[in-house]
Amino acid sequence: MENKEYIESGILELYVYGLLSETENEEISALAKKNPEINEEIIAIEKAIIALSSSFSPFQSAANYEKIKAKLDLQQTAVVPMEASRNWSQYIGWAAAILLLVGIGFQYNQLQQTNNQVVNAQIEKVKIEKERNLLELKNKQTETNLAVIRDAKNTVVSLGGQAVAPESSAKVYWNKETEVVYVDASGLPEPPKGMVYQVWALKLNPLTPTSIGLLEKFDENNQRIFAVNNTGDAEAFGITLEPAGGSLTPTMEQLYTLGKV
Repeated sequence: MENKEYIESGILELYVYGLLSETENEEISALAKKNPEINEEIIAIEKAIIALSSSFSPFQSAANYEKIKAKLDLQQTAVVPMEASRNWSQYIGWAAAILLLVGIGFQYNQLQQTNNQVVNAQIEKVKIEKERNLLELKNKQTETNLAVIRDAKNTVVSLGGQAVAPESSAKVYWNKETEVVYVDASGLPEPPKGMVYQVWALKLNPLTPTSIGLLEKFDENNQRIFAVNNTGDAEAFGITLEPAGGSLTPTMEQLYTLGKV
């Protein structure tokens, strides 16, 4: 395109107004550097714009006006709907917050599980310790009972069943030197609720019963060997079934076992 055609085409005005495409701007800029006439026309247009901003309207031919108007109409393009930009940093922030909450929840859950395991371990430890102490107590009780049975110094008194319970039986282990008395009640039935077996040391002439103890917690004593009060003077032993707490005198109708020394 010749210089005259460039000048009359109105493209230089569009260049100055910034309405050309990037490719067209680069083409005009390169042309202005090589062609003084084109460069002078661009400078003239810029001066005209400055003058216009100062309320001095530059002269423009009707032909140039129509060319510029036509060029501007060609530059109008359809409005392309733009999708609203997404604030990805906000989404990332929310995602990080959610991950943090999930992580905290997981850590809290793990901590709770660990605490539960510690508590369960402590409970189990207490349970094992309790069972161990109970076992030791039973072992000691067994050793004591065996010692009583095997003590050659003990006098063993067998008590036979009486009319109210002929199938019943019991044994008394009595050390006359120490006066210690143990009762083996394994031959007695479990007493009814609210009742208790009571042990009596008896003098026969005249018949004088003396209470030497109750066989309490009968159901908890698996070996059924009970330590009762000491006695130094007895000619017989008897066991009666009495109301809980015992009686001052034996209920003879509830005499379960009796045996002479």
